[in-house]
Amino acid sequence: MSDFFYNSDISQQQAESLVSETLHKCDDGELFLENTKSESLLLDDGKIKNTSFDTSLGFGLRAVIEDKTAFSHSNIISKKSLTDAAQNLKSNIITNEKSNKKQDNPKRTNTKLYEDKNPIETKSFEDKVELLKKIDEYVRKKNPGIKQVTASFSGEHQSIQIIKSDNQIYKDQRPLVRFNVSVMMEKNGKKETGSYGTGGRKDYENFLGNDNWQSICDEAIRQAEVNLDSKPAPAGEMKVVLGPGWPGIILHEAVGHGLEGDFNRKKTSAFHNLVGQKIANENITVVDDGTIASRRGSLTIDDEGTPTSRNVLIEKGILKNFMQDRMNAKLMKVSPTGNGRRENFEYTPMPRMTNTFMINGNNTQDEMIKKVDKGIFAVSFGGGQVDITNGKFVFSCTEAYEIINGKIGSPLKGVTLIGNGPDILTKVSMVGNDMKLDPGVGTCGKGGQWVPVGVGQPSILVDQITVGGTSL
Repeated sequence: MSDFFYNSDISQQQAESLVSETLHKCDDGELFLENTKSESLLLDDGKIKNTSFDTSLGFGLRAVIEDKTAFSHSNIISKKSLTDAAQNLKSNIITNEKSNKKQDNPKRTNTKLYEDKNPIETKSFEDKVELLKKIDEYVRKKNPGIKQVTASFSGEHQSIQIIKSDNQIYKDQRPLVRFNVSVMMEKNGKKETGSYGTGGRKDYENFLGNDNWQSICDEAIRQAEVNLDSKPAPAGEMKVVLGPGWPGIILHEAVGHGLEGDFNRKKTSAFHNLVGQKIANENITVVDDGTIASRRGSLTIDDEGTPTSRNVLIEKGILKNFMQDRMNAKLMKVSPTGNGRRENFEYTPMPRMTNTFMINGNNTQDEMIKKVDKGIFAVSFGGGQVDITNGKFVFSCTEAYEIINGKIGSPLKGVTLIGNGPDILTKVSMVGNDMKLDPGVGTCGKGGQWVPVGVGQPSILVDQITVGGTSL
């Protein structure tokens, strides 16, 4: 754990006193201290093309009164920087004795969801370079049509400390790694790509030791081979079967953001007035769960010190809850759910997803496929966009197949799915028993901040969705 005041001219005790004096008339707030070390290595065409190592150290001081926030941050932890930040807050907050109802501090837990050790230090730089070259060699030997290989690792270790106004202190150490492989393959003059990755809050060895990386490479190669045999996708309204795991990104974007507390408090979400109402087929239950050990979106505590939780958002089609940070929870008169997250010390927290997924139903994927006379089987997705005010989304598929007369047919290229979240939930007629979480590569953007997240779902059958294709 970082000693944030080791090389500073202000002690821990002095910082605690300053926080208490600054925030004593506020509803909430904290001093958020962060020390993050990160690295990345990229191999392209057999050569190391990019390496980076970065250290980030700093603090954010926040005061909250009702729905108003004052915030200052600095990458220097010193008596002057902290005093200047405190003075800035005092000059920008308006205390109101009637509103000054101090929020209870987060309850503590002994739960630890990941190891403390820094993953960057578990493998030498030379070993990482050697492994990337080994990966390049392995991939090229698998298929003579492979013309380009890109492989990368990234690792991070974030140490945080949160100091509340009554000297309550919350700490966490967060490892995070990711491994990704992309290939470009050529066949009969046609070129296509495939990519796959994995990651989580573990060290490199969990993903790269004992040749575990080979399965990641094999999957990237398989996707490229599939895409080489693809044909133009049809367009129109049709049934779509979404596969398990990563396709849950649709759920994340089209529904998840709309269930974050700030959008609903401000009544900008399409779901803001629907708690207790049926918003989906009764076979749908959706949860946000930040407590799954070692998962990319999991946190022992959020960035306000609140333990994460398993929060049931939709239960058998009924909207039950939203995801909450401390401020929005208080204003909406509910409990925080451990979803107060920030990219780093330069930002204030806001309600954000952790691992958001649909739980298992009773159907098999084969049963769904057999229900489709003409439609699409969507296995994996690339980028997408969503408007949270109405839930409208557009997603592109990176792997998809036609379904003809209840059987999977040729792979398709250029499939996009177009719809809106509230509507698609009512059109899910079958939910599979094969729930999977994504492989650990998700990153979510909101308000200019990016945080690691997880998604997941079982296979589902959507009875009607607009498919945008390339076939004339």
